[in-house]
Amino acid sequence: MHIFKSSTIPTQLILVSSLLILLTFPIQASPVYTFHACTDQQQSTYYKPNSNFQTALKTLLSSLISNSTFHNGFYNIRIPLFNSPNDLKGLFLCRADVSPSTCQNCVTAAANNITKLCNNETESIIWYDECLLRYSNTSFLNHIVPAGNLYSVESIPDSQVTQFRDFVAKLLKDLANEAVNSNSGQKSFAVKQDNFLGSIKIYSLAQCTPDLSTFDCNTCLQSAISSIGDCCSSKRGARSLLPSCNIRYESYPFYNVSAVSTQPQLESPSSGKNNVSIIIAIVVPIVVAVVLFIIGCYFLRKRAIKKYKYNATFIRGSSSIRREDFTDIECLQFDFTTIEAATNCFSNENKIGQGGFGVVYKGILPNRQEIAVKRLSMTSLQGAIEFRNEASLVAKLQHRNLVRMFGFCLEGREKILVYEYIRNKSLDHFLFDPVKQRELDWSIRYKIIVGIARGILYLHEDSQLRIIHRDLKASNVLLDENMNPKISDFGMAKIFQADQTQVNTGRIVGTFGYMSPEYAMRGQFSVKSDVFSFGVLVLEIVSGKKNTDLNHWNNADDLLSYAWKKWSEQTPLELLDPTLRGSYSRNEVIRCIHIGLLCVQENPLDRPSMETIALMLNSYSVTMSLPQRPPSLLRGRTPDRIKQGLDSDQSTTCSIPWSVNEVSITEVHPR
Repeated sequence: MHIFKSSTIPTQLILVSSLLILLTFPIQASPVYTFHACTDQQQSTYYKPNSNFQTALKTLLSSLISNSTFHNGFYNIRIPLFNSPNDLKGLFLCRADVSPSTCQNCVTAAANNITKLCNNETESIIWYDECLLRYSNTSFLNHIVPAGNLYSVESIPDSQVTQFRDFVAKLLKDLANEAVNSNSGQKSFAVKQDNFLGSIKIYSLAQCTPDLSTFDCNTCLQSAISSIGDCCSSKRGARSLLPSCNIRYESYPFYNVSAVSTQPQLESPSSGKNNVSIIIAIVVPIVVAVVLFIIGCYFLRKRAIKKYKYNATFIRGSSSIRREDFTDIECLQFDFTTIEAATNCFSNENKIGQGGFGVVYKGILPNRQEIAVKRLSMTSLQGAIEFRNEASLVAKLQHRNLVRMFGFCLEGREKILVYEYIRNKSLDHFLFDPVKQRELDWSIRYKIIVGIARGILYLHEDSQLRIIHRDLKASNVLLDENMNPKISDFGMAKIFQADQTQVNTGRIVGTFGYMSPEYAMRGQFSVKSDVFSFGVLVLEIVSGKKNTDLNHWNNADDLLSYAWKKWSEQTPLELLDPTLRGSYSRNEVIRCIHIGLLCVQENPLDRPSMETIALMLNSYSVTMSLPQRPPSLLRGRTPDRIKQGLDSDQSTTCSIPWSVNEVSITEVHPR
């Protein structure tokens, strides 16, 4: 037996007590590293040590760590970069079932390791089992590729592989649907358990970053599911990690089942009365609040219908809008006071543009969302028809090359449309500026041409309704922070019925220089009217000059005539913007000029469809017909050359007619 002196007893007691106290606290396991990805190798960029970027990155990572115990496991931040048009953006997303302390540990580890794994790179992402963290100075939606796919080494027996693949496919499909439509506090998150053949329990989890829309979350998860199906659906466990979402399944409970369980807990009899009181205290206020909310919505809706209902005869007279179209988008309506506050009372400092129908302002909503506000002029020709038309149209459109509409405001004489804010403004802001046009190298211009073609093809063929834009021009093409084009301004767009190919109108609207001859002369417009405008726009992008700027064209009326002159002289590269002469793809430039001239044929039958154009831009195996001389803005036109049947997709059979050295052109491309 050991005998302690009295003087040493307090010290020993203190040590033992301290040890017991420490043992009462749960030991936090270290976060489990999974995967990381650095900048896309095709767009690899680096920052210099001790640069402004590194300083901003340190601030961003520190902010992510300090906010990792708040915001329900998700936080994003923007930090302005000195002498750069782009902000540095960062975010973290913790798994919804982990505790705040676990989230903080994971975010801290991720922030400390990401700069070591991706040294001096301007865009990086790292995944742990418990969280993901990323930063970038460019676009933030699924930009880093490829993502990570991981799977268990243990496979299902060969005799059960087919059944297991079907089982996993259905399980993940249902799981993604639950995550996308989640109405709980854990937005865009879901877990699911199911038994395979009654013997193997499979646990699954899906999660998107909460900043994604329902559409984007579903798109991301479907991509992740497809990735799992391609690589590892016969494995007992697998996961797919994307920058904005992830999905996983395992044959063991890899998440905190109790934290996400919806099953009620059994209560002891002694606590029953207290629990009843608690339930009453919670449920009664909720029920009262719901009843008041329903009553309030009823009266607000009744007031809105009374305030904004319009004459039924007027609706029947418009082929482009129906009553149900307007009702569908009432939920997108903004209060005028909200818009007024967002734009600082429509101050001149917030003015970013002006079109034929009104002024466009930059605004910031209370949630810090940047918006573009189109305030229609009270003296504008755009009345209720065009306003409701644009609101109804754009609300239905979902495409990466079309501008997104967030909502609208209709109060009194005020008609306002609220769009996403595009930081780089419109294409003409760059294309026709002697200084800024140097920022548009050929690869960017070609990407813009292809993006515009995809957007118009979506309007013509792939959207729920066939839509004719009628005012496609450089100022109506916006450029996002990665110079991706987004078509805007649908105030003059028209909806076609499924069996319609041509419409006559007595009201000619559009922009001089972009309108097709049959539309300008006869009021006839069709999908081929947009094709003509697209052709003008392509030639402008190639040349860097406006179609109507007569000062640039020697012995030619306009850009179309000048392009035809250089084509017929077999010197088409003289049309190319001089700022591109140092670096460009000769074959792509010639192909774009060829496509542009085909699009601006005077006879609509001779113009290709947007579907054919998209194929021409993406496949060099397609042969193209010989273009004819395009109409001139100043040269008289022969009306009988403009025929009907505007929606025909005439096949093209002739190859490129010439080459510089009079040898046929062969373009080899890898398959």
